[in-house]
Amino acid sequence: MTDERLDIFRLRTERLEKLRSDPELMEAAIVHYRQNYADFINDWMMTYDPRLFPAEIPFLLFPKQEDFIKFLFRHWRDKEDGICEKSRDAGVTWLCCAFSVCLWLFYPGQAIAFGSRKEDLVDKIGDPKCIFEKIRFILRNLPQEFLPMGYEERKHAAFLKIMNPENGSTICGESGDNIGRGGRSSIYFKDESAFYERPDLIEASLSLNSDVKIDVSTPNGTGNPFYRKRMAGKIPVFTFHWKDDPRKDSAWYEKQKQILDPVIVAQEIDIDYNASVSNNLINGEFVKAAMDRECKFQVVGPKLLGVDPARFGNDRTAFVMRQGRIVHFIDTIKKSSTMEIVGHVNYWMRHYRFDMVFVDVIGIGAGVYDKLEEQWGDRIIGVNSSEKAHDPIQFQNKRIEMWLMMRDWFKIPNVVVPYHADLMVDLTAPQYFFNSSGQRTLEKKEDMKKRGVKSPDIGDALALTFAEDPEYFTNEVFLQDSWVSEVGAGGY
Repeated sequence: MTDERLDIFRLRTERLEKLRSDPELMEAAIVHYRQNYADFINDWMMTYDPRLFPAEIPFLLFPKQEDFIKFLFRHWRDKEDGICEKSRDAGVTWLCCAFSVCLWLFYPGQAIAFGSRKEDLVDKIGDPKCIFEKIRFILRNLPQEFLPMGYEERKHAAFLKIMNPENGSTICGESGDNIGRGGRSSIYFKDESAFYERPDLIEASLSLNSDVKIDVSTPNGTGNPFYRKRMAGKIPVFTFHWKDDPRKDSAWYEKQKQILDPVIVAQEIDIDYNASVSNNLINGEFVKAAMDRECKFQVVGPKLLGVDPARFGNDRTAFVMRQGRIVHFIDTIKKSSTMEIVGHVNYWMRHYRFDMVFVDVIGIGAGVYDKLEEQWGDRIIGVNSSEKAHDPIQFQNKRIEMWLMMRDWFKIPNVVVPYHADLMVDLTAPQYFFNSSGQRTLEKKEDMKKRGVKSPDIGDALALTFAEDPEYFTNEVFLQDSWVSEVGAGGY
């Protein structure tokens, strides 16, 4: 054992002897710790790291970890949801466990809950990697004076449930689709929530059952609710980057780059949501660049509107206006009837005078197309995305062809689209494959929903603006003529 650890244990022993000898001092300490969890953790808790010897070490917080404990306390107190995006091996799970123990000890009647995608990650007796064994370890190593009166690990720290016999507080665990089914909770920790198989089902369950939901995860691409919530700007975000950890330096980072796949480094260490995962069709870096880019040109050329209709349910009717290399606006409406969709298009048609309006005619879209065609004639173009592509040798259907054209469009210099978190998700979530005939095919919406990803309605609406003859939209002359060099050189 190092001299530093011995000094810490010596200080803790002296501190404990003082508290034991003076009941009033102990009472004052409890009052202090009740509002200052970081001090309680630093003064008394232990953690575990099998990479060290001995593996049991004092739990001493560095500044960013203290900030996170305060972040959790503030959100619990104010009944406010929060998000923690983190690099791997940041110790955030231990921090959540330590905070939960403090809340369990000092506040009566608290219902604290943890959820993860697999039960073994929540609780597996004897496995120090799971959440509940971390909590048991912390409790096991606290001085007896701070444990609840009558507490016995064998009796009160059962599988997936830890009870405080003195004040009635509990810490419970759930996994998979059962997350949110266990009743109301004061605070709910969603461990690695970007990796849930059916995240929308879990979101619905927790929306009514928890006062405070804390999503904790490393990134897992953009096609999940964790990313949407992270980017929506409605929920406070705590970022725990590897550079915030004083145990890590540039040498550590360079070593990770040598031993890990570049995608893992980008995603799980650099907190890069646009790291290429699996076989996604569109690279998020191109989309992000288009969203970050400032438009310094006045675009000319045909004004196009893509309309992807959806009736009721959770899918959205999406509208996207594109002109040359600029997307001018994105809009969505939910639970819309045929006439409501037609009304939206008519309003914009009178305002923008679109040259072409592309309507997906599958399902409710057929009725939308018929009504619009009656009023606007051949400017309304019906698109059946399941029909044969212009190049049937390469593409299974028109949908994958449109999406690939859209992907190539994003690679063109100076493409500009407005920032929209849902658009990023929609564009980067769908995966593509090669079928048995060697044709490229885009993942079906039903298959995306099975893996917890919503229908890419905005992405489909933008893709519809590429439904015309591919040569028309990829012709270099057209692309050059779509721009004039000076801002203000003419209106639409």
